[in-house]
Amino acid sequence: MAHAPHDHRPPHTDAPTGTGPGTDACTHGHAPTDAHAHTGTHAPTGTGTHAHGHDLAADAHQADILDLDADVLADHIAAVTAWLPLTAPPRHIVDLGCGTGAGTFALLDRFPEARVTAVDSSCHHLQRLREKACARGVEGRVRTVQADLDEPVWPELGAPDLIWASASMHHLAAPDRALRTVYDLLPPDGLFAVVELAGFPRFLPPGDPDGLDLLEERCHTASDRWHADHVPHRGADWGPMLTAAGFTPAGERAFAVRVEGSGDGAVGAYALGGLRRLRAGVAEALGSEDLAALDRLLDADGPGSLLRRDDLVVRTERTVWAARRTR
Repeated sequence: MAHAPHDHRPPHTDAPTGTGPGTDACTHGHAPTDAHAHTGTHAPTGTGTHAHGHDLAADAHQADILDLDADVLADHIAAVTAWLPLTAPPRHIVDLGCGTGAGTFALLDRFPEARVTAVDSSCHHLQRLREKACARGVEGRVRTVQADLDEPVWPELGAPDLIWASASMHHLAAPDRALRTVYDLLPPDGLFAVVELAGFPRFLPPGDPDGLDLLEERCHTASDRWHADHVPHRGADWGPMLTAAGFTPAGERAFAVRVEGSGDGAVGAYALGGLRRLRAGVAEALGSEDLAALDRLLDADGPGSLLRRDDLVVRTERTVWAARRTR
């Protein structure tokens, strides 16, 4: 997803999930186009001052990708929640950078007695999360809070015994301060789980006869160069930072992600949406031939479309750092 400047609107609006359709309505400030994305994509898109309609469309498009991400990677998210080194089932969970709810609903499924406070900077993502909670019949177990986690003071989040942050901490300009805030929120023996994907997933199979896998790698190389300057905490080792904030390490594990796309329309749609975002950020770094080949892949109606392929494979790695407050 495009990594946008941090939103400095008033710090939050707070609404229970089961309120009417007008609750937690979007402010007129520009919604961030990044908003704690979960797929690990932050392609530079030249974000700046845009018309409100563009912001709304970008936020809605990103929400669609987040929903696809949750669908395609559901088994892996469930595996992470099953691994968490908890001493007892949590009763109150805070999901920091919840997006449209991939982690929220996985945690609700894993811990049926728990309730979740879902926190994000995008009111559009939170609205979609609330709609999904109502559709699933779990609206009474979810509270949403709109907040910018780079603000020095966070809104009241209650007293959680588990805090979950999936693909959100690396977005922060001041993660050290956020880690100390998380530490203070937890009780003794409370657990903090930081989950990160190792960059944007690959989709095209190695050894593609047309060399499109190599094109995909060139796109990633261009994107990585941008991220090195603009998103310095992407790909970070969170273990030392958690220790520096006072946490005691409780475990670390890397989960390989490999999802075969044959016969799965969600994988094709996920690849199409994600690579379109990636193209928007790297277009200036690619030659005309590469751009033309990429556009043929991204033409949903064309003969070379990603959607016509049956050999797509979602490949990435998800790493989890678990740490405990011990005093």
